[in-house]
Amino acid sequence: MVFSLTSSLSDAIGPAAAKKIERAFAMTTVGDLLGHYPRRYADPAELTPILDLPVGETVTIVAEVLSATARGMRNRPGAMTDVIIGDGNGRVSLTFFAKNLKQAEWRAGEMRRGRRGVFSGKVGTYNEVTQFAHPQYELFDDDESAQARADDRAHRPIPIYPATSAVSSGQFRELVEAVLPKLGEVPDPLTDEVRRREQLLDARTALVQLHRPQNLNEVDPAVRTVRMHEALVLQTALLQQRAAVRELSATSRDATPGGLLERFDAALPYTLTPDQQTVGEQIAADLTGSWPMNRLVQGEVGSGKTLVALRAMLQVAETGGQAALIAPTEVLASQHLRSITRMLGPQLAPEVMPTLLTGQMSAPERRKAALRVASGQSLIVVGTHALLGDKTTFADLGLVVVDEQHRFGVEQREALRAKGSSPHALVLTATPIPRTVAMTVFGDLDTSVIRTMPAGRAGIETFVAPLAEHPDWFRRVWDRAAEEVAQGRQVFAVCAAIDTTKKSSGEEDAAALVPTEEGATGPRWGVVQLDEALATHPTVGQLRRAVLHGKMPADQKDAVMQAFARGEIDVLIATTVIEVGVDVPNASTMIVLDADRFGVSQLHQLRGRVGRGEVPGLCLLVTEAEAGSLARERVEAVAATLDGFALAEVDLELRGEGDVLGSTQSGVRSSLRLLRVVKDSQLIARARDLAEQILETDPQLASHTGLREVIAQRVTEDDRAALAKN
Repeated sequence: MVFSLTSSLSDAIGPAAAKKIERAFAMTTVGDLLGHYPRRYADPAELTPILDLPVGETVTIVAEVLSATARGMRNRPGAMTDVIIGDGNGRVSLTFFAKNLKQAEWRAGEMRRGRRGVFSGKVGTYNEVTQFAHPQYELFDDDESAQARADDRAHRPIPIYPATSAVSSGQFRELVEAVLPKLGEVPDPLTDEVRRREQLLDARTALVQLHRPQNLNEVDPAVRTVRMHEALVLQTALLQQRAAVRELSATSRDATPGGLLERFDAALPYTLTPDQQTVGEQIAADLTGSWPMNRLVQGEVGSGKTLVALRAMLQVAETGGQAALIAPTEVLASQHLRSITRMLGPQLAPEVMPTLLTGQMSAPERRKAALRVASGQSLIVVGTHALLGDKTTFADLGLVVVDEQHRFGVEQREALRAKGSSPHALVLTATPIPRTVAMTVFGDLDTSVIRTMPAGRAGIETFVAPLAEHPDWFRRVWDRAAEEVAQGRQVFAVCAAIDTTKKSSGEEDAAALVPTEEGATGPRWGVVQLDEALATHPTVGQLRRAVLHGKMPADQKDAVMQAFARGEIDVLIATTVIEVGVDVPNASTMIVLDADRFGVSQLHQLRGRVGRGEVPGLCLLVTEAEAGSLARERVEAVAATLDGFALAEVDLELRGEGDVLGSTQSGVRSSLRLLRVVKDSQLIARARDLAEQILETDPQLASHTGLREVIAQRVTEDDRAALAKN
């Protein structure tokens, strides 16, 4: 029987095996199975002989089990399995620890004498005997046919697959080897001409060489081919969505001479930066187009994105349309409302009536705000997720502004856009995005960048306080904070948790933290613990302190922020609720505790809360991470530069695109298997060019049947919906 990529796994490998694979990997088709690529290869031709194993290094060998015995521990509870393996020339001792003798005996039974397998571990010596401690291993099946396949593998690379406790890499490889010979035609997204020009393999050959290479030289061409396929499918799908948006009709929002926008510009006490002018012109042109604007504006912290967005809101308001700005937190929404009202001034604010709508407002306040919005009396609406509720309606929603888009999923953004008739959309982010990530994640949006900063900024100095080497610097950090307050300035102190005595302090903490390195504990400092500790500091303990976190009631959070803005609080101890949008020009110092628990871009965001006016900014990144660790590298990278775009590239290299793309970017984007947005930047750009050329002459892909078929297989209706909602 011949199978296609859409064939059922049950038909290809049998119902029992298919059910097991579906439970372990959520796979249901042959395409799913063959889309689970090896993560590395063990090449027997290049494996190090046991006699030549380098002590202290991690190696992989193919060997045979010579003996396996189980025994109890002498001086403490538990048991261990001692295994000896050999390759015909040398021997290695393997040691496995177990909770009890039964577990140790089970492993000894699994490693029967004569079984062969792949063994990986760090080479060590004990009593002059070469050994692996806690090695990884994968035994070949020991029936005759499997042994024959094992002998065959001894002469070609052995694919090592991502595995689970239920399905080992070896079991998965056996299934792939059973399916590959029966695989029929594979649709190819590239034409013969493009494939020859790009020096790529055909789709079926690429799959076979990925899963069953005869030598390692066959792997790279296969990987490059599959990466180009992934890039081309994604870029084509994104461009198709972009074209679909442009088939929609939108209400043109023209600015008029002497109107709100012109009056606002005339009253500005400063001149727009060149980038603000350029981006403003792009947005103004989009708003008068025949299709809905779909634009991403990215810019450094404090570069003036809110001003650019407000000018767009006023252009829409001139036609009687409403603009809704959705922010991720109550604090940020309130801050935006105050900033917008202040920028509008006493003349324009009453005409557009900026209105705040959040979930934690009192019922009477919320009803009053909702009525203003529903009647069209309020032309600028600022809110949180409350804007998404069924009870919130708009008279004429003409523009949706999403602030800090990475905080929202596609469903939330779509819920707001659905409240209007093809409204224009403006997405803002202060987290600089590398070009290849922007192309991969936001390829269906037009993009603008604000790089130039407004004049009059005093700048920021950043220093790392490495407590691992200098524990006494902790007290010096707070002495420095007190010195700033003595000069009439204010201080932010940010923690990665609200209360470290509790398992979870809320979503803001989960969003704040990056994955810790193996063996690392949770954050040392929570808002609660830091406030208690500072109360005993000889100087800071006498200052006016306050705490701020996401679990506080909205009115209390707002009251604290307003008091801080008025200069009534010297030291504000907070979580990342103050990460974006909070603007207190007199705040000079940002102290981040457990700085290694935050991502690069997040540290850059936090730093951007200071140095916003004429007062020089100081950022102190306090960490106990050891020198040379990945966590320490993140912190030191932030201290080394103020260039957010450079840091975005560093962040991508340190964390990998899996984290950067994020779970909210659902659908086809996060299904990328081999494509790497840093390493494959040129390939992604090439795929974008190819996709543009193809769609320009063949928008329905009528003559590109392979590409059309692959997109149909990989980009589901749900994926299409996800793309449409950006």
